[in-house]
Amino acid sequence: MKIYREISYLENALPSQVLDLYLPDSKQFPVFIYLHGGGLEAGSRADCSFYTALAEKGIAVVTADYRMYPTAKFPDFIEDAAAVVAWTQKNMPAYGEVTNLFVGGSSAGGYLSMMLCFDKSYLAAYGIDADALGGYIHDAGQPTTHFNVLRERGLDTRRVIIDEAAPLYHITENRSYAPMQIIVSEFDMENRPEQTHLLVSTLKHFGYEPEKLDFRFVKGSNHCAYVNARDDSGTWIFADMVHEFIAKTDKGWIKK
Repeated sequence: MKIYREISYLENALPSQVLDLYLPDSKQFPVFIYLHGGGLEAGSRADCSFYTALAEKGIAVVTADYRMYPTAKFPDFIEDAAAVVAWTQKNMPAYGEVTNLFVGGSSAGGYLSMMLCFDKSYLAAYGIDADALGGYIHDAGQPTTHFNVLRERGLDTRRVIIDEAAPLYHITENRSYAPMQIIVSEFDMENRPEQTHLLVSTLKHFGYEPEKLDFRFVKGSNHCAYVNARDDSGTWIFADMVHEFIAKTDKGWIKK
């Protein structure tokens, strides 16, 4: 395994616009682009420990920082997430043969991955079709307008608003969505399980194929508690879920 750190993904990048790479020893691999959580106001790419577990399983990981509150504003953080995907698509072939790109994140990172998935305009700015990626892992993201985007507008952060800043707003017909893994906890943030179930039911309402959806309802868990946790056998819980999803989705990957 090789690790590369502090790579700028934009020209004239800010200190927050950097990423790290965790590469498996194999010459051919899928890539998982992971966006960290923290409410769009905290956290960093260094918060998680599961990256090496995925690299050891043959999956390359790109984990990135992005602009956040209070210096950022909507949609700066989504634009940065799109830039990470564009950098990865352009540059990862220099590190090995990429079989597919998967985009995901936890909590605020899940909101970002949802926005890239459902609002095609962000990736389209780089000539990328959001529906043509290998898949998405939306972990405990907010499918309505994010509570800190509401705070930016001076609104009560508990409000449930579905507008252009909400992933749900952009779900529509005549789309061939990529496969998705959607994860939420039984004891997640207040109203997060209900909103996640609404996301899933809305996808089904628009004809999203059930075989392309891997919905995980993590019983007995709090919000994202599994991301940096291992089970009794020592297996990284979140990394194992991601590996299972990618292994069954990326048909071109020579799995070990």
